[in-house]
This record gives sequence, structure tokens and C-alpha cells, in this order.
Amino acid sequence: MLALLPFAAIVVFLLMASLRVLNEYERGVIFRLGRVIGAKGPGLILLFPVIDRMIKVSLRTFAMDVPNQDVITRDNVSIKVNAVVYFRVVDPIKAILEVEDYMYATSQISQTTLRSVCGGVELDEILAHRDKVNEQVQSILDQHAGPWGIKVANVELKYIDLPQEMQRAMAKQAEAERERRAKIINAEGEFQASTRLAQAAEIIAVRPEALQLRYLQTMREMAAESHAATILPIPLDFIRAFFHVPAHGGQDGNEPAPSAASLTPTSATETTTSVQDTTQDGDA
Repeated sequence: MLALLPFAAIVVFLLMASLRVLNEYERGVIFRLGRVIGAKGPGLILLFPVIDRMIKVSLRTFAMDVPNQDVITRDNVSIKVNAVVYFRVVDPIKAILEVEDYMYATSQISQTTLRSVCGGVELDEILAHRDKVNEQVQSILDQHAGPWGIKVANVELKYIDLPQEMQRAMAKQAEAERERRAKIINAEGEFQASTRLAQAAEIIAVRPEALQLRYLQTMREMAAESHAATILPIPLDFIRAFFHVPAHGGQDGNEPAPSAASLTPTSATETTTSVQDTTQDGDA
């Protein structure tokens, strides 16, 4: 009985050494005598000691930071661009067999693809249509990393570093664009105002009493602005008859007498005379 204890201890040790536990997000690629027999997991895995070897592969999404890349765009502008790449392993066997280190390989292909894509477009397109650049980089990365069992989920440009000279030039361009819009809006406002004034003149010509209402409103505004002045409205109807010129004169030089309609005030136009306060008159 005691002779079997060493054998039992060896069996228990080998059994404990052959047991592996894989998490839900992990898969184990099993090599038996150097040959792949498959990917197992998750849960409890039994390996034969000495002859079996397992490599764990995580199936979670990785967020890889692409460092700053010096890029010259198609319009010859030097910029620095960095990005972040989101990818995950979809085939653990290919990720182990087809490439030595899939993390390093994905990082290198991401840097070269980012430089080539940003170098083939103009600066305005990178700034204004960043989503298109992201989709183009993602498509190229997915095409190259697909044989490695890797799926590129998303690519996002994080930061674009522009030279100081280019930033000042873009600021001047934006300022000039704003000034152009302001001038156009001002011109449109003047045009609309002139149109409204022409319509108002036509209405006043048809109904002269509208001018009287406008005149009273102007007097109210003048009285509200200055309290040191006295406004004396003088109607022009008293002297309008003396300046009336007949439309048709006789050959003998005698002018027809003005009719009652001509003596009737046709409008309520009045002039205003401002009389300054007594202190101002004394100074004059």
C-alpha cells in the first residue's frame, strides 16, 4: 500500500498539471507534438503533459494607439496625425499560425496605412471629411489583417497637428469669409429697405394723411429725446396758397383765381422750429 503512494502522488501531480481553465473571452490553441489540433475553450481544458502545449488568445476588442505620423498631404502641407484602431481576433488559429505577433503586425500596418491614406488626400478633406478618411483606413486595414484572423472594427483620427503658419492662414481665410458674408447680408438689408421705402412712398402719394401720422410720430421722438428744447409746429397750409403755381396760364397773362380745392390743404406737412432754452439764447 505504501508502495503505491509515490505512484498516486505522481498521477495527482500530472492531473493537476494537465488541467487548464479558460475564461469566457479566451481561447486556447492546442499544439500536440508541434501540430495544431484545434482551439478550445472556454471552461476546463485537459492537456497531456509534455506532449501538449497551449497558447491563450483573447477575443476581446483591443484599442491600439497609433503614434504621431509625419505626413505630407496631396497639397504639400506637412502635418502630424495620430489615430486609434479598434480590432479583435476572430480566428485564434490564424492569429497564431499566420503571423508571429499579431499585435505588433497590426500596429505597423496601421502606421503605414495612416501615412499613405493621409498623404493621398488634401488637408481640407482631412479636416472637413474625417469620417471618409477613417472609413478608408479601416477598409485597408481590414483587408490586410483579415488573413491573420483579425477584424478591424473601427479607426478614428484623434489629433491633427498643423504648422503655425497654416493655422494663421486658415484664421485669415475664415475671417475674410465672415467679412464677405457680413457685406452680403448688409447689401441684402439695404435692398429690402429700399424696396420697402419705395412702397411706403407710393402709399403716402395716394394717401397724404399717412405723412401727417409719420410727422406726429417724429415730433414725439424728438420731444422724448431732448427736454431742453421747445418744439413749435408751424403748419404750411397758411402759406401754401401764396406759392401755388397754376397748371395752365392764359395767353393774356391773367391767371385764374385759385379754386376752393386748391386752397384746401392736400397734405398735413408741417415744419418744426426748435427754440432753445433761455440759457442758450443768452449765450448766443
